[in-house]
Amino acid sequence: MTNPIRPDAVFEAGAPLLDRARPVLRQVGMALPNMAKLLTRLMRDPRVPIRPKITVGATLLYLVSPLDLIPDMIAPIIGQVDDVLIIAFALDRLVKAAGPSITAEHWDGDGDVLDVIRSVTEFGSSLIPKRVKGLLEKLTG
Repeated sequence: MTNPIRPDAVFEAGAPLLDRARPVLRQVGMALPNMAKLLTRLMRDPRVPIRPKITVGATLLYLVSPLDLIPDMIAPIIGQVDDVLIIAFALDRLVKAAGPSITAEHWDGDGDVLDVIRSVTEFGSSLIPKRVKGLLEKLTG
């Protein structure tokens, strides 16, 4: 396996965006089955607190509901970015609540990819404005 791509490597200037994003997208695509297993296992694990599980469940309901904070039709790119940021926030809360040992116990993939996923979820969560993040943290515990 190649060295993991850091999230900040995607934003370096130079090559066209698609060329810069392709390695990250490939790595994320290969990690998706393991991510789905990790998410399922963490949701079922009784050692993981209930509030982050509820947050993930609410996020999934939000994604399939017709309601949207920023409608995709009005602002196509920004409307999808808010969905990605909410997913990153929910996953970040779940992984942090589970802790490194429980998360590693349920992870089937390469350890380096898990580190990248942690970095991406933390990075995505950090992009949420402080007031919105504070409100989300109050709601999710």
